[in-house]
Amino acid sequence: MEQMTVKDIVKATGGRLLCGDENKSLAHICIDSNQVRNGDLFVPLIGERVDAHRFLPAAIEAGAGAVLTSKDTEKDSPCPWIWVEDTKKALQAIGSYYRSRLTLPLIGITGSVGKTTTREMVAAALSAGFRVYKTPGNKNSQVGVPITLSEITKEDEIGVLELGMSLPGEMTVIAKIAQIDLAVIINVGVAHMELLGSQEKIYQEKLNIQDGLKPEGILLLNGDDPLLKTTKGREGRRTFYYGVGENCDYRATDIQLVDGYPVFTAVHGEKKVLVKLKVMGNHQVGNALAALAVADLYGVPMEKAAEKLGEFTGFKGRQQVFERSGVTVIDDTYNASPASMEAALNVLVSMKKTGQKIAVLADMRELGQEEVRYHKEIGIWLSKHPVDAILTLGELSREIEAEGTYCRHFAEGDQEGLFKEISGFVKAGDCILFKGSRSMNLDQVVKKLWQ
Repeated sequence: MEQMTVKDIVKATGGRLLCGDENKSLAHICIDSNQVRNGDLFVPLIGERVDAHRFLPAAIEAGAGAVLTSKDTEKDSPCPWIWVEDTKKALQAIGSYYRSRLTLPLIGITGSVGKTTTREMVAAALSAGFRVYKTPGNKNSQVGVPITLSEITKEDEIGVLELGMSLPGEMTVIAKIAQIDLAVIINVGVAHMELLGSQEKIYQEKLNIQDGLKPEGILLLNGDDPLLKTTKGREGRRTFYYGVGENCDYRATDIQLVDGYPVFTAVHGEKKVLVKLKVMGNHQVGNALAALAVADLYGVPMEKAAEKLGEFTGFKGRQQVFERSGVTVIDDTYNASPASMEAALNVLVSMKKTGQKIAVLADMRELGQEEVRYHKEIGIWLSKHPVDAILTLGELSREIEAEGTYCRHFAEGDQEGLFKEISGFVKAGDCILFKGSRSMNLDQVVKKLWQ
């Protein structure tokens, strides 16, 4: 945080200073007492299992510059204590207050699959013309977005924020805090179906990103998505589309895969730019188009933006491709949904290798009442494509079977059994994909195999 004092926090939250110096400057916001640094504002959140108020003494001892509390109403301490009615809402109020002091434009990105990769690509494309701030890690929630905003500095010229949601009404809360200038919706899938009920409800929730989109803002939509291709922005907002369809303002043509890596021509009006990506799979074309569109809308030449996209190689746990002992590994263990599972399998199938193509798949979570069907459909897909072996982890993934293909199932938590099977199974020349929801801890198997 820049130029934020205890007095500013009191003003932002409508709280009351119980003790300490109101003119004390604060450095960062922290919600984990183990990570408190000197001068941080510690915000104790109340969760389902843990009330972080119990860690207030530890945070102060670690050097917190000030703390919030919704429990104490009187205090005598050198460290400033600020009473608020609700610490989570206070954190969000601080985020809104900090945003009101910023003048740089902010881009917000949401969608069911691929938010983080698109965020990174948009940031890469914009870096051809701006100093870019982007959401760190996965800080895209009601708690993460205020903290993300608070780290923007006066040196930053444009910001790219990932906005996630899993509960009804959550997008509205996040969007109103972020107050974005341009909103990108990359797709409407079935992730979080368990909590939101239907794809139509997910669609409506995604559209609520406009609740925080400035009146003169821009809505950028995936023109190939069945639910988004006919969607229009609310009154006053301009709407643009990207994709391969004729309805799209930013289109990809001449798409091909070269050793699994997409090459295509991006077209916008009279502009045509050749794009070569270093992240695998045809599904990355849409992400790259979104990035090129954002860059163009902010005045960055598409040629320069395409050059920056060509330097992007992805990041850990999201289709990272590497080789160990002659085995090609596709590590896509960060998360999974039906669409991203199929996209990852397409990458596996496209690999030109002499050995076996092996799919190691774990459960896809939060898919609601149709979760069994979604897993069965992955098996049907595999039956029609050249994969030599399927190894699965978890009860839902037992539904993934392909006729005529070697299949072996392992119970949830049996990473050791899966590890032993792979160790005796894989040989030089093979290509192996790891894909599953983050909570299945499939990344532990990847680490153990090639640590």
